[in-house]
Amino acid sequence: MSDDGHQHTGHERVPSRQRRRFPGISSRAYEHPADRSALVALRKLSGFDTVFKALSGLLPERSLRLLFLSDSVRVSERQFSHLHDMLLDACYILDLEKVPPMYVTQDPQPSAMCIGLDEPIIVVSTGLVELLDEEEMRAVIGHEVGHALSGHAVYRTILLFLTNLALKVAWIPLGNLAIMAIITALREWFRKSELSADRAGLLVGQDVRASMRGLMKIAGGNHLHEMNVDAFLEQAEEYESGGDLRDSVLKILNVLPRSHPFTTVRAAELKKWAESRDYQRLMDGHYPRRSEDQDTSVSDSLRESAASYASDVKSSKDPLMRLVTDLAGGAGDIGGRVRRGFDGFRSPPPAKGDAPGGDEE
Repeated sequence: MSDDGHQHTGHERVPSRQRRRFPGISSRAYEHPADRSALVALRKLSGFDTVFKALSGLLPERSLRLLFLSDSVRVSERQFSHLHDMLLDACYILDLEKVPPMYVTQDPQPSAMCIGLDEPIIVVSTGLVELLDEEEMRAVIGHEVGHALSGHAVYRTILLFLTNLALKVAWIPLGNLAIMAIITALREWFRKSELSADRAGLLVGQDVRASMRGLMKIAGGNHLHEMNVDAFLEQAEEYESGGDLRDSVLKILNVLPRSHPFTTVRAAELKKWAESRDYQRLMDGHYPRRSEDQDTSVSDSLRESAASYASDVKSSKDPLMRLVTDLAGGAGDIGGRVRRGFDGFRSPPPAKGDAPGGDEE
């Protein structure tokens, strides 16, 4: 039964407990500012749809569809019916009219993805299905439906294509460098799109503790009795603020080849958003509608993205980001810190009680 008290059937089936639905919601409601600005700009490009339809002929989309159809299990009322119900629930809550096909593929590594240029498909591994409980899995399926609603599947497929192309032209120095530069930029955008999809997962599950449990399990396996949300979030705090400039450089090098942010960072970012005024307004029914997407300003979205990055730099406790902030603010002790070497840029340990909070699991 939905929050309006009515029974629904078929595609309109809703979760076993009462959850809020978001009719006509635009993906802009949950997208990270950097992700949103990229998507708004791309959607405004003249001939955008035509170009990507042309590209679809170059990408192995048909091959991927045939591969999963022939060698995985398609989720339906007769196969993995509990996942089928969750998929319908997620599409109902986010008001996604066309339900993407979903497959379960044999892979002990916990993973999920949404791919495809023309019609996105969702793929989850057996490792993930076996690892997560019902509410945790609901958040993951909501995450993937959020990718579909935002159109992330298009860009992920292109990223896969460019990655394969880079391997084929690795022997051409300048060609490979050009492609890798594009891939690096796409990965930065894609990491932000993962934060967006985490938010979509929370909108579907509407249980922040389940979202946190799922991220902890992806990081540490099915040992919840050995894990603690508070301690897990403290790791994100230590990662963010610990060390000196050398550690800051290593963080950048570690994250560059990744398509996803680190798990502790995702947990901290999701908790911060769940506690924000934006999330509360969204849950109260105040959110942008899809019908308004065509009127969205590219310049406004870019300004929001720039402001978000500036705010992240200003509030960051990372030694390199603190240096950038000090330089921008004309701090007078920069010379002395340089003379003291790397230790001059070491962040102080977090004060007792400063670590982010959470619920013990």
